[in-house]
Amino acid sequence: MHFVYSPTYFADIGIHVFPIEKYRLVAETLHQSHKIPSAAFVEPAPATREQLLRVHTERYLHDLEHCRWTPRTLYSELPLTREIVRMFTLVCGGTIRAAELALQTGAAVHIGGGFHHAFAEKAEGFCYLNDLAVAVREVQAPTSFSQIFNGKSGQAQKKIQRAMVIDCDLHQGNGTAKIFQHDPTVFTFSMHQDELYPAKEASDFDVHLENGVGDEAYLQLMRAHIPKLLDEFRPELILYQAGADPFEHDQLGDLKLTIAGLAERDRLVFQWASERHIPIAATLGGGYAHNTADTVTIHVNTGLAAWANRRG
Repeated sequence: MHFVYSPTYFADIGIHVFPIEKYRLVAETLHQSHKIPSAAFVEPAPATREQLLRVHTERYLHDLEHCRWTPRTLYSELPLTREIVRMFTLVCGGTIRAAELALQTGAAVHIGGGFHHAFAEKAEGFCYLNDLAVAVREVQAPTSFSQIFNGKSGQAQKKIQRAMVIDCDLHQGNGTAKIFQHDPTVFTFSMHQDELYPAKEASDFDVHLENGVGDEAYLQLMRAHIPKLLDEFRPELILYQAGADPFEHDQLGDLKLTIAGLAERDRLVFQWASERHIPIAATLGGGYAHNTADTVTIHVNTGLAAWANRRG
């Protein structure tokens, strides 16, 4: 399996609760402390405009390209600069690459991504582009056999038809839910704190958690729902949003999961995918712990859970 990461996953966002340095720290920890070989790390290419337009509107992309504050961009809680737009475009390419690698080898982790509040036509929260949706649409798009099977010619074919988004972030993946509403080819699952940002959209299956939910109740709900949904929907690819923010010491929420509980969450999701031979690509999502080292540890554990289930 591979980890998708770029050293350029960084932009000046000023003094902010979002610890943008976490990407570099996660990659360094996996490589240096856990001896993940350099060959396992893959750099992405930026998403193309054609790929972004499969999800986002022309008018909205034009606003981003010209860094214009409009009704479509003003709900962002980040600055709007060319550097930031460049980073988001690259991040979309990173989640596409992780999805493609997962289809090839069974699992991949994007050390980045998970910007699930972005809608087709507007920004929200810390999210300008919805990399999860862009990646799903890319692997659903018709492609030639020559691209898939090492030069053999043939008619156009989709890489996959059915995808599932398993979103275990503190916050509901409202943008992702809205983008895929009424689309029977994409199943959206979101398990999140209820009394919290954002305004909720209807996922295909939502688990709205009360404040204070800890490891035992959280894992019990996962076990009750996710395996059954996987068996019923039978996706050909899972996009797993492995947010670090359900953590008990996160600044933005009031769930009470421990680092060990979050590691078990990740282990279960990768195990369920592996048992069913479903390719899985993970994104890191949110994480705003008082101590950034805790956020890094949680994200590193996501990577290690994937590495433990690797087959190639």
